[in-house]
Amino acid sequence: MKRSFLLLCAAAFIMTAKAESQYDAYYQTLPIAIEHVTPVTFPDTSVNLKSYFKKYQINPQAGTLCTEAIQAAIDELAQAGGGHIIVPRGTWKTGPIVLKSNIDLHLNKGAVLLFTEDKTQYILPDKKGKVPSKARPCISASKAENVGITGQGVIDGQGFYWRPLKYKKLMKGSEEDKAVWAYAKSLGGKCVPNGKDTLWYPYNLKAELGVTNIGSSPEEQENYRYHLVNITDSKNVLVEGVTLRNSPKFHLVPARIQNLIIDNITVDCPWWAQNGDAMDIGNTQVCLVVNCKVSAGDDGICMKGGVGQSGLERGPNSDFLICNDTVFRAHGGFVIGSEFSGGMKKMVVKNCFFDGTDIGLRFKSAPGRGGICEDIYCEDIVMRNIREDAIFFESGYADKAVGRSATAGDNKEAFFPDWAHFTFRNITAANVRNFVNATGLKNMPVHDLVFENIHVYGVLKEPLKLKYCKSFLFKNCSYTGGTSNDINNCEKIIYNSKDLTE
Repeated sequence: MKRSFLLLCAAAFIMTAKAESQYDAYYQTLPIAIEHVTPVTFPDTSVNLKSYFKKYQINPQAGTLCTEAIQAAIDELAQAGGGHIIVPRGTWKTGPIVLKSNIDLHLNKGAVLLFTEDKTQYILPDKKGKVPSKARPCISASKAENVGITGQGVIDGQGFYWRPLKYKKLMKGSEEDKAVWAYAKSLGGKCVPNGKDTLWYPYNLKAELGVTNIGSSPEEQENYRYHLVNITDSKNVLVEGVTLRNSPKFHLVPARIQNLIIDNITVDCPWWAQNGDAMDIGNTQVCLVVNCKVSAGDDGICMKGGVGQSGLERGPNSDFLICNDTVFRAHGGFVIGSEFSGGMKKMVVKNCFFDGTDIGLRFKSAPGRGGICEDIYCEDIVMRNIREDAIFFESGYADKAVGRSATAGDNKEAFFPDWAHFTFRNITAANVRNFVNATGLKNMPVHDLVFENIHVYGVLKEPLKLKYCKSFLFKNCSYTGGTSNDINNCEKIIYNSKDLTE
């Protein structure tokens, strides 16, 4: 009896250890100790949407909307205690859906959730008759616990019907990219002058497309544009395996989350997609982003932290591990900003590969939307074909929405970006414009940065382009190519034991 009891205890210990160690291997040999994520679990109950599609007489060939069927399945399973909603193989057109606590939306291989091009579906009145001021996210959850989006299927936001296009941006691309402009105009829409450029808006599209305007002008309709997946104020969130594609705006936006896991997802977005960020994670504590592949129309893996006092009150992004991720086309591979007033703490970016991004490591903000950085480590990173800078800091970044002037209304007398306490280590980069391009503020320089064992090949312009920077230490770093360094208003820039500012 005693032996049986001990065996049961041992088995229980092994099972517990296995659950606890599912992600622990990623946290080995880190430069700082950070809190580990906890696996997100769900009840064993599963509901296949086939039965709901049959009940609601869904005909995918006829394009019947599945919104009511999917939402009913979510609501009923949540009421019963939760479990897995199985999306079967096939293409299922739907309007916006809301996830609940203890629900895992699981897309089987070959399953596509195709979000309808009918914009009116995203501004339907709620149960109280209130019409939203912005379009609802395609998938959302708020104030929930244990929420999952998993599987091998695809979530497609049909963002082409939402996003404006910039003529000059497309004309800088391939012949295939240039053809996008002709295709857009073939759908109708409206072209609006934008300085020396022209914007195409998906407004007044051809009647046979069945896409109704939801604003009185292209610019007003642009204000409605929202995200593909937006989960807020929640605990224990898992996004795993799925492909996110063609968002109307950002693809994955988790904000104010406790314990977030993003594992092995793909974000597939055209490089010219306006505001096509892959993932923007804000004011979140304890997060793992691992094994992901990203192509984005804007920033790749981006950290946000709110603007001003409200951002500060929501707390920092802290205890982050971002590893084994690949970013192809994007404005930046790993990014902080532009808004991060809540701050950034205890963050490690490790074993990542950036190929074809505009900037490798991109840190951007401005007075009124900045915050404090503490213990940020970027190491064991390979970059190639970087169009601009390997490492970039900007303290005067102008956050500018399409077709509008730069952000106004921020408190420019407070919340300065305090770019400090970064360590960059074991990085290789090839074919870049600048090695480090950093611009601080006169009253708040970029300061206390360490660059160690970094080797950059094929610099096209200035290897070091620095203004208002202080206490940069370069140890065992090298570069080839480039002209002379451009260093102004800087102090204590030490490159391989030589003070460049003397």
